[in-house]
Amino acid sequence: MSELVLETARLILRPPRREDFDGWAAWKSDAEATRFIGGAMARPQAWRDLLTMAGSWSIQGFGMFSVIEKASGRWVGRLGPWMPEGWPGSEIGWGLTRDAWGKGYATEGAAATIDWAFAALGWTEVIHSIDPNNDPSKAVARRLGSTLRGAGRLPVPFEKEPIEIWGQTREQWCGRDR
Repeated sequence: MSELVLETARLILRPPRREDFDGWAAWKSDAEATRFIGGAMARPQAWRDLLTMAGSWSIQGFGMFSVIEKASGRWVGRLGPWMPEGWPGSEIGWGLTRDAWGKGYATEGAAATIDWAFAALGWTEVIHSIDPNNDPSKAVARRLGSTLRGAGRLPVPFEKEPIEIWGQTREQWCGRDR
């Protein structure tokens, strides 16, 4: 069976691979880039984090995609569907390396994965769990057409972290102006 690949104008989205690890570990070691998604990790922790995402693909049939910048071939982040045990809903999330910020990659990639989640996974809604202080991610959610649904709660070990739940239904997504 061939590997699932989604393409946008500037990005290749595919399940994580072993060769993504150096980029993944560098990104996960950047305290600013990971400030709102659990914070910086040492390389061995980043390895386990990558394997968690690969395991999601293996067990659930979906997980966040590795984001590959077409122009350079570089790994620049991970984004897409995420729904571990105890999660507050069917999430489309994103996290990019700092040098990929401000280019519209999160919106571009998230839109492609929302399309895929509704079509291939049969999801009826998507959410985005966002730290209340993460204004750039709130802006991405707004650009995607999501609205603030209220405060939420993540499972252990993040249960004490404040989050806002942003989201929309499949009908809202399909009915939006493109």
